[in-house]
Amino acid sequence: MRRKWMIAATAVLLAAGLTAGCSGGGSSAGTTAEAKQEGPGNGEEAPSSYEADLLAQIREAGVIRIGTEGTYSPNSYHDESGALVGFDVEVAEKVAEKLGVRAEFVESRWDSLFAGLDSGRIDIVVNEVEASEERKEKYDFSEPYTYIHGALLVAADNDEIQSLEDLEGKRAAQNLTSSWGQMAESRGAELVGVESMNQSVELILTGRADVTLNAETAFYDFMKSQPDQPVKIAGMTDSTTSSVIPVRKGNESLVSAINAALDEIRESGELAELSVKYFGQDITEQ
Repeated sequence: MRRKWMIAATAVLLAAGLTAGCSGGGSSAGTTAEAKQEGPGNGEEAPSSYEADLLAQIREAGVIRIGTEGTYSPNSYHDESGALVGFDVEVAEKVAEKLGVRAEFVESRWDSLFAGLDSGRIDIVVNEVEASEERKEKYDFSEPYTYIHGALLVAADNDEIQSLEDLEGKRAAQNLTSSWGQMAESRGAELVGVESMNQSVELILTGRADVTLNAETAFYDFMKSQPDQPVKIAGMTDSTTSSVIPVRKGNESLVSAINAALDEIRESGELAELSVKYFGQDITEQ
């Protein structure tokens, strides 16, 4: 009797083991599906299946998540009604439209935008991003959609700073991780950290900084909205920088789709129209 009971028990255990094995496979498949749907998070590296199918996932979900600051006029800011507007915002919306999906904006400080891209919380960043050599190690980029000179903003009575060569030993109010801040530091400037144009100007006017280096378009917009501020553009860089859209490496199909969308709005004249609308000039041609 005991032998029969042991045989029966063994059969039950074997069956349970086989069932557990099937459950394990089902659980793993469920986790993969969940990762594809939600994307990686919590600082984990994106699974290869997620990376390879990102464009397909975006189209299946019907939405592309776009990282932007929301505090950088005229590229990405809030108007008087509180709506998110700006050149980069409208460019991103048109790209999303060409992809056949809805644009969903995720606002974040500049320092956090690429962390969101790394974790999969956002799919792309549209916020006057430059393709620096350091960023090229981690991301692929769209073709350029703007060409912008750098400019030096100083107090109206400051005649010491007129070019990048004059930054040696000066205090520059900069976002510490921006390409403009890195450029100022490479020319010998001591960086003073800020998060907005208004903070930069405040530091200059109170004597806590001597200069700020940024895109010419940002200064044009600031001086248009606050013409009474005693500041001036002291000089321009000879070279231009280009705005591009970064994507996590391994998503060539998404990059190609974004490039096709940019080509369409450039050829239709929409890109140039947006540039004139927000900057007063066409900065979309090299």
